[in-house]
Amino acid sequence: MQLQDYARVLLKRGWIIIVLALVAAGSAYVFSKTQTPIYRSTVMLSAVPTRPSDYGQTLAIKNLLRLYVQQLQSPAITQQVIDKLQLDVTPGKFVSMLNLSANEADLTMGIEARHPIPAVAAKMAQTLAEVFVSFHNQENLQIDQRDRVLVNILSNATSPDIFSPKTMINTLAGAVLGALVGILAIFALEWLESDIVRTAEDIERFIGLTVLGAIPTMTPRQETASARPKTPRGDRVCPHCGNPI
Repeated sequence: MQLQDYARVLLKRGWIIIVLALVAAGSAYVFSKTQTPIYRSTVMLSAVPTRPSDYGQTLAIKNLLRLYVQQLQSPAITQQVIDKLQLDVTPGKFVSMLNLSANEADLTMGIEARHPIPAVAAKMAQTLAEVFVSFHNQENLQIDQRDRVLVNILSNATSPDIFSPKTMINTLAGAVLGALVGILAIFALEWLESDIVRTAEDIERFIGLTVLGAIPTMTPRQETASARPKTPRGDRVCPHCGNPI
């Protein structure tokens, strides 16, 4: 197909793309509004070596960060948070509402808590960070002071923001998906009708020749009128037999 053919198709059936895009965008918007909003809050922790100039200790902390992330989601720590906040969830369910990360480049860890209630999300993240710091300080008491790793709260819980649903993003994604489906539907219809010739332009496009003339079509009323016998004008007809006089 040439560029003008694509333009012809879009002009002819472009309304399909618009309708499907609007329907999909509207459906995505309604679906997003029916979902329960989930809020998130984040706390940052830092791991600091007691000997900053010791490269070996810094390298060891990078390996320990993965261990700290595992400890953050252990039942021994999460159950303390659940008890403090009086949450009616199991440790496994509590962990499913967390997103834990470790950044070896700057020796930091992120605790992201998610909950339908904004205040609870902030308390979950902050309390988990405080419980972990206390737990880690207790472990440090059993280690030589020169080998200790200090874990501190780098930033307290952030103000909760919406995590899901992202109504605007979902609506835009629905519109794009609907438009793509509309484009596929248009070309499917064109493919199904590719062998049907309706206009002179179709003939010229298929055989590559210019159409010089066409036989006019007649409506059923015109066909009926042409089939009736016509009486010559100016002739008199016998009222008894119907023959011209």
